[in-house]
Amino acid sequence: MVITRIGPISCAKISGALYAILGIIIGGVFSLVALAGGFASETAEGAGIGAGIGVAAIIVFPILYGCIGFFGTLLVAWLYNIGAGLVGGIEIDVQ
Repeated sequence: MVITRIGPISCAKISGALYAILGIIIGGVFSLVALAGGFASETAEGAGIGAGIGVAAIIVFPILYGCIGFFGTLLVAWLYNIGAGLVGGIEIDVQ
């Protein structure tokens, strides 16, 4: 069995969804660190800034990671299709 073509859009959708899930996880960790830093601040303004950054991280990171994963995979799948057309693709042994 030889993979000669990958559907760029379908591959990019899956990858974008997986990267968005990764963004939720990383955004959650970043949010906890920002909240801890804000609460460690001696001023009320520092706590507010830490809370704001924490909330923004949970919203921004999944969107950012999902978009980067989608477009990066779209580009790589397109390049794979070009390369597979030139050299023949990847051979896989399946039982």
